[in-house]
Amino acid sequence: MRFSEKWLREWVDPRVSTRELADQLTMAGLEVDAIDPVAPAFEGVVVGHVIEVETHPDADKLRVCKVDVGEGEPLDIVCGASNVYKGMHAPTAVVGARLPGDFKIKKAKLRGVPSRGMLCSAKELGLAEAAEGLMELPADAPVGTNFREYLDLDDVCIELGLTPNRADCLSIIGIAREVGALNQLDVNETRTEGVGSVIEDAFPVEVDAPVDCPRYVGRVIRGINAATETPVWMRERLRRSGIRSLGPVVDVTNYVLLELGQPMHGFDLNRLQDGIWVRKAKEGETLALLTGEQITLDSVDLVIADRSGPLALAGIMGGEASGVSEQTRDIFLESAFFEPTRIAGRARGYGLHTDSSHRFERGVDAYLQQRAIERATELLLGITGGKPGPIVEVVSEEYLPARTPVALRHQRITRVLGSEIPVEQVQDVLERLAMEATSIDDGWMVTPPSFRFDIGIEEDLIEEVARVVGYNNLAGCVPNAPLVMRTEPEAEVPLTHLRRLLVDRGYQEAITYSFVEPRVQQALDPEAEGIPLANPISADLSVMRTTLWSGLVPALVRNLNRQQGRVRLFETGLRFRRSEEETCQEPMLAGIVAGSVFPEQWGTVNRAVDFFDIKGDVEELLQMAGRAADVVFEAAEHPALHPGQSALIRLDGEPIGWIGALHPSVETSLDLSARAFVFEVRLDAVTKGRLPQFHELSRFPAIRRDIAVVVERDMPAAKVVECARAAAPEILRELKFFDVYEGEHIDSSRKSLALRLTLQSRSRTLTDEEVDAVIDGIVTTLGNQLGASLRE
Repeated sequence: MRFSEKWLREWVDPRVSTRELADQLTMAGLEVDAIDPVAPAFEGVVVGHVIEVETHPDADKLRVCKVDVGEGEPLDIVCGASNVYKGMHAPTAVVGARLPGDFKIKKAKLRGVPSRGMLCSAKELGLAEAAEGLMELPADAPVGTNFREYLDLDDVCIELGLTPNRADCLSIIGIAREVGALNQLDVNETRTEGVGSVIEDAFPVEVDAPVDCPRYVGRVIRGINAATETPVWMRERLRRSGIRSLGPVVDVTNYVLLELGQPMHGFDLNRLQDGIWVRKAKEGETLALLTGEQITLDSVDLVIADRSGPLALAGIMGGEASGVSEQTRDIFLESAFFEPTRIAGRARGYGLHTDSSHRFERGVDAYLQQRAIERATELLLGITGGKPGPIVEVVSEEYLPARTPVALRHQRITRVLGSEIPVEQVQDVLERLAMEATSIDDGWMVTPPSFRFDIGIEEDLIEEVARVVGYNNLAGCVPNAPLVMRTEPEAEVPLTHLRRLLVDRGYQEAITYSFVEPRVQQALDPEAEGIPLANPISADLSVMRTTLWSGLVPALVRNLNRQQGRVRLFETGLRFRRSEEETCQEPMLAGIVAGSVFPEQWGTVNRAVDFFDIKGDVEELLQMAGRAADVVFEAAEHPALHPGQSALIRLDGEPIGWIGALHPSVETSLDLSARAFVFEVRLDAVTKGRLPQFHELSRFPAIRRDIAVVVERDMPAAKVVECARAAAPEILRELKFFDVYEGEHIDSSRKSLALRLTLQSRSRTLTDEEVDAVIDGIVTTLGNQLGASLRE
């Protein structure tokens, strides 16, 4: 919100400097982003009156003007502007004047003709970025008056960076209320007595979507002169708020928007047919906007229409076909309340962002519409003339926002703020913020005003009291907070330990958006339904991620595109999936690797990372929780992973995640320039560990035996280990798989797997016969169940 300080001070004028005013607003939660002068420094510029214009004798494009600047004899000034004419009033820089850029006006000759000054454009005075000619002033501008004083240019523009909950401060009246409360001053509100109807003409209004539009107000005004020039004071206030003058009807609606915070729109009445119809758009309907852009409407869009079709996108922008022009003589003014959630995101869906949508999305006062239309009528009649008809209003009270009272306890204020604020001061703050505060036994029952959508609980009111009193004015105190020692499950592995492990293994932690691009999501998790956002930041961040890979893969692409050849990233966060009608949030841990196994060095021969490297990282994560022995990597297919290099990770038989190489088609579609390997596991699976249990150490010696069995070439080693462990008696202490051999003396369709078995009894020394029997039993079981044979 950008506004003129002098305009604000007409409403409330505290005895503070501009800087002090900005500090007050910032400390009250209305952060001041910028303070800019409304015009750059210049001097020696007055209001001039062109009393004579002649063609330059030696230059067709130059004019020799006689300009009255209130100093007796008119000045001869040579001018090159094409819009200069006899009788024109324009800013005139006299000899000795200094213009922006330290440009000094001197006596000069242009093509042999003396020139004693300069007629100025808005650009030359720093009031506009571009200008097509001289800046024309009203015919009643007093000749010879200092131009800075005439336009009151010794002023500043203050720009606020408002949070979305403070839509009430997107207007002068809203900011004035805040300044009045902060300085304990009354606000001089502009009150409109109401403009009575002169004619009986009323345009019918029908609202078919009362939930979306609970209140719609309109008025016919006939006989206006739309070609009339907007008064300079109004044009200046609009300019200082960043709005360009576009004619009296549009300027008045924009002025009311800035003054009261109510967006409005004016239709050319003669372009409307059979009444106004507020309804949902029909699928496939089109609308040409005021910008000239043609859009195809969706069935969720709310439109203002007549019987011929849509006229405007409700709360966002009007249509070109019904727009007001200089030839317009009769208009229909509208002022409505649209339910914020029904408007939110619709403008962005069409690549639009307007002053109206910005306010309607955040919430407009639902009881402001009649006041706004009366104010606009009053201003418009004073500028363009015309005859107003009666106000037409359609309202559905049951759908208007309810003003729910909130209880505020005085003791609660003291407890939350840690400072005692007198009852009288709290009452004064609430009343100056336009809240209805009724005293009760232990505090107040407070009803927020209709323009404050953000007051819903007691803490909201406490915040209001604190910021108006001033956070820096709250007395400090030592808090009395009882401390409770929380129990920490001994078997749980802290997330910081897992992070440290991955960092030690060369990973870097990434933090990506929970919102992702639908194309990336579809490529990496096509079987899961992405949850679309109602109000996305952008089209590239429009769905909730169903896998953390949706953020890690684009991060890898970005790094590879910036010549980072070795990338290892991990992330912990939530993924979002639909379960029936609910949204489930699952904490996950995911990683991605690409490039070489080791950083570049001279001490070892490097190689590209492979499936088993990332599998080892996942096994180390599970080992921290003491669950590595309970995990099985089961060959399985995932639509985003390479069919020959992917595995489903199971813990105690339950799926907990996936690991593998990205599918080549996925790498191509996502512009990956290197092979990438990924993993994703449920966070609870790697944080909930198992407590180690102590067993008395055996006093008897252990016996180790190595065996090599020959199995089919496609037989998983894990299956052989699992079968051998199941066949061994309890004296088996450890079983390790340590070698695989394929080659000479082994059939090409088979392979040799080497197992190391450690046997030990707690009660006696084992004999060779007992050990041999155990080994024979294991080999026999392997042969019967897996077709394995002992290698010769």
